[in-house]
Amino acid sequence: MKAVIKHEIPGRMRVHFNKRRFTFKEADTLQYYLLGFDGIKKAVVYERTADAVINYSCKRSKLLEIIRNYSPEHVNVPDSYYESSSRELNAKYYEKIEMRVVWHYGKKMFIPVPIRTVLTCAKALKYVWRGLKTIPDKKIEVELLDAVAIGASVLTGDFSTASSVMFLLDVGDCLEEWTHKQCVDDLARQMSLNVNTVWKVEGDVETPVSADKIAIGDTVMVRMGNIIPFDGIVVSGDAMVNQASMTGEAIPVRKEDGSSVFAGTVVEEGEITLRVKAVSGSGRFDKIVRMIEESEKLKSGLESRAEGLADGLVPYTFAGAALTYLFTGNVTKAVSVLMVDYSCALKLAMPLSVLSAIREAGDHGITVKGGRFLESVSEADVVVFDKTGTLTKACPVVKEVVSFNGEDPDELLREAACLEEHFPHSIANAVVVAAADKGLDHEEIHTKVDYIVAHGISTTIDGVRALIGSYHFIFEDEGVTIPESEMKRFEDLPAEYSHLYYAKNDKLAAVILIEDPIREDSKDTIDRLHKAGLSKIVMMTGDSKRTAEKIAKEVGIDEFHAEVLPEEKAAFVEKQRQEGCKVIMIGDGINDSPALSAADTGIAISEGADIARQIADITIGSDDLGSIVTLKELSDCLMDRIRFNYRTIVGFNTGLIVLSLMGVLSPSASALLHNTSTIMIGINSTKKLLANDHYGQETNEVR
Repeated sequence: MKAVIKHEIPGRMRVHFNKRRFTFKEADTLQYYLLGFDGIKKAVVYERTADAVINYSCKRSKLLEIIRNYSPEHVNVPDSYYESSSRELNAKYYEKIEMRVVWHYGKKMFIPVPIRTVLTCAKALKYVWRGLKTIPDKKIEVELLDAVAIGASVLTGDFSTASSVMFLLDVGDCLEEWTHKQCVDDLARQMSLNVNTVWKVEGDVETPVSADKIAIGDTVMVRMGNIIPFDGIVVSGDAMVNQASMTGEAIPVRKEDGSSVFAGTVVEEGEITLRVKAVSGSGRFDKIVRMIEESEKLKSGLESRAEGLADGLVPYTFAGAALTYLFTGNVTKAVSVLMVDYSCALKLAMPLSVLSAIREAGDHGITVKGGRFLESVSEADVVVFDKTGTLTKACPVVKEVVSFNGEDPDELLREAACLEEHFPHSIANAVVVAAADKGLDHEEIHTKVDYIVAHGISTTIDGVRALIGSYHFIFEDEGVTIPESEMKRFEDLPAEYSHLYYAKNDKLAAVILIEDPIREDSKDTIDRLHKAGLSKIVMMTGDSKRTAEKIAKEVGIDEFHAEVLPEEKAAFVEKQRQEGCKVIMIGDGINDSPALSAADTGIAISEGADIARQIADITIGSDDLGSIVTLKELSDCLMDRIRFNYRTIVGFNTGLIVLSLMGVLSPSASALLHNTSTIMIGINSTKKLLANDHYGQETNEVR
């Protein structure tokens, strides 16, 4: 498709495609296509102008080739991508506001005054009725204040003021609803399911297949720690399932034969086989949206206090208007006071600030499940890191397999990979990848595998009991022995690697040496967190003390704990909280789940275990540990904005009330200034908290 470069700076390009405008589907298709390339970091397509703004890290020539090769009929877009698109929503609200503006100003030009007066009175009845409905609940809220202000304007014959107030209230309501829905949809999109591979069951054989190859009626196996990829019915097995993503309730629910399970929920314990009832595009996105909208997690404590104060100030506005009339006998001055209230702006600005911050976090690859978690991050003074896959790279690699039973190391690696491929952990992934790199096929050669959290795996291979896991699990729990002739070689294993132990028939068969290098950005991230005000940064790991001490010194950790179990991590977090600290826990594995739940804010790495992401309050991209610092900065800026909004709203509206009492402002001017300031503060609350990008000016054609 032909396109023209409209603006360009290094790493960013705005391209206009040869169409007057895109349909919603055409725009979504192009955006999906562009985001499918590794060299494109971000792409936004505008359907009204048929433009695309592209942030890229690849060579410019490569980007131009991608644009030239675009052919919409050859792009296979999943139904779920169209389902979660916000384009139609944006167009609907844009047109709503456009029509309100045209109607408000157009009727002044083309409709006679008597007819306009009748229309104003009719519309005023809607607001009066909305206010009166709050009286049976014995609540004096902003709706009643609006009703009295509009009603007073109509009764005093000031129809122009009543019309202007209702117009501004309409626009304000529309902007609030639009921004809220947009932010919620963005958050839901970030939380939506992203499963690539599932275990399909055919007879007694389990086969890993692409999730998009699964059809209704197929049978799928889901083990502990994994996300349930489809809606379905359990046909065998028994498990405890965390359904927080659907119900908001974190207590796991037992699922057995005949039970219904839902996509996006997670198996906490056990395993199940399910028959698929629905695949992608089945409305899961709508379910997440409903869950978010109903969840009180969206409100931070500061936001809730501000909104409570907003309702509490309404009676004082009424009292001010009554006293004004009592002492002056001037209805106009009393109505001017009624036209001003604090609650409108507070109730609009506070939720918009929070939802906009959540949305902005998503732009940085951070998924936040509620405003109160941003507040907790801002207030935190202790951060607890897991080591593997968090401070160290998410992709450790197998350096060597040392055989202790005389078998070929490649054969032992093949068997180990066959066990490890069922469970989500970066160390397990390293074993599977190492076997794949060597071309070692590992068909299902074992019986049922049992996973013991933070310990290891046990099964039977050709009638022989096989175990793989930590030193504690293999030697202390299971009593595995090492041949005396091999003790010296065992003791001389290099300490710079993490060790994974594989045993057969209660004897050590192999030690898999795994290189778990520190992330390049770990030290810088720790330094920046210290500077951001975090008083104590702790590392907790199940690895050996020697390895933990080495890493702690390299990255600047204040305190470390080695060879800890999941319950010990959680106990440490609880102890810190009991001492009055606000604690952030950061991890990626099944064994981190108890600590993630115990912390004020649990942060999971996106490529970690499904259960960790499900339980965590916030998820960050695994390729950039610096996102934690970005999250901290964003949280601090959000709290500053909420405080600024509060001071501005109270100060400005108090000034309006004083001017109204002095007779300086008429009801019309008072209403105009109040409602305009409310809308402006609301719009300002949706602006980005961190630095914005800018366009260049160069224009060229894509040839």
